[in-house]
Amino acid sequence: MKWLITIALLLNTAFVQAESALAKVITKTGANVMFIRHALAPGYGDPSHFDVNDCSTQRNLDATGRAQAKALGKVLRQHQIRFDEIKSSQWCRCQETARLLNVGKVVPFTGLNSFFEEHADREQTLSQLKSYLDSLKQDDLVLLVTHQVVISAVTGVYAPSGGVVLFNTTTKASKALDLQRY
Repeated sequence: MKWLITIALLLNTAFVQAESALAKVITKTGANVMFIRHALAPGYGDPSHFDVNDCSTQRNLDATGRAQAKALGKVLRQHQIRFDEIKSSQWCRCQETARLLNVGKVVPFTGLNSFFEEHADREQTLSQLKSYLDSLKQDDLVLLVTHQVVISAVTGVYAPSGGVVLFNTTTKASKALDLQRY
């Protein structure tokens, strides 16, 4: 019986160390924003008949993308990463990614919409996002689920599907993060 307790304690210690490793990376970066690019949605751009209010006219997550979003959320939950707010682009693939992460209530935000193929105005989108980012306190931690073009425009970092980029709104420092290694 003692050996079972010893194993349980060792496993718990390993979990806490892994958890603190992820939290340490977030703290070391000074990040108050975690950007996540929507999970895998095969294809390129959106169909010509795109309508932001109709998922059937958009490029959407496939089974691999849904599994990817769930896996990312599992890591965040296992490491008890808590967000003050969770916002998402209005695009269905971003909304679904955010919901499947299962880390809190998701609020749509036009400041995260894609301006690739000019479905949204680039300057207006980035202006809305900048205003929001400027309003954040340094001790906030928000999750923003969006598109590669938005993440790159703000952070200068290319994020693949399901990619994570930490961002500090004060210093503008950014860091790509592979959640799978945690």
